[in-house]
Amino acid sequence: MFSRHFPRSSARARAALAASLLLLTAPVLAGCAASDSLSQQARAGDEKNYIAGDGSVREYAAGNRGKPVSFSSTLFGGTKVDASSFKGKVTVLNFWYAGCAPCRVEAKDLQSLYSQFKSSGAQFYGVNVRDEEPTAAAFERTFGLTYPSFEDRNGTVLLAMTQYVPPQAVPTTLVLDKEGRVSARILGTAEKGTLKSLIQSAQQS
Repeated sequence: MFSRHFPRSSARARAALAASLLLLTAPVLAGCAASDSLSQQARAGDEKNYIAGDGSVREYAAGNRGKPVSFSSTLFGGTKVDASSFKGKVTVLNFWYAGCAPCRVEAKDLQSLYSQFKSSGAQFYGVNVRDEEPTAAAFERTFGLTYPSFEDRNGTVLLAMTQYVPPQAVPTTLVLDKEGRVSARILGTAEKGTLKSLIQSAQQS
């Protein structure tokens, strides 16, 4: 597994290295050129385009989940969150942006599942890879989203995840177990029943 400790250099060089690691460790989705990968868009920091997921679902056995994820980033509104705080709770990370059509399709189901599982300790975070706060807030109002999102236009969360389970598409939904390890990944639109089952499985593991 690759280390997150990079040499001191410019932020752009650091991001470029992380993007290169992604290209070495995970194939680009069928139909998408390597130069249009989500990680390289994060490196550029702007002009991101929608990259379609194939709808594939992967669940990882407890013995194959690797290390707890590690990153520190800022939510819209300014609250800083460190992934070390995820320990003890199942956490859902959903990568999205307002102009992504499948993100709009799944939004109400994500909110419904958040409302269903928050009483049992599960927590949801969006990871917005493109929008400024007013655009993200308008999306959240439209679809009634009440869980917070990271402002990730600089790719902090996205690039941190390249050493665990690269998102590779928008939307992508990751489920973390109570130790903060990736237990499941959905590439593309998260089907409500499938995500519900993955959250329940993570809670029981």
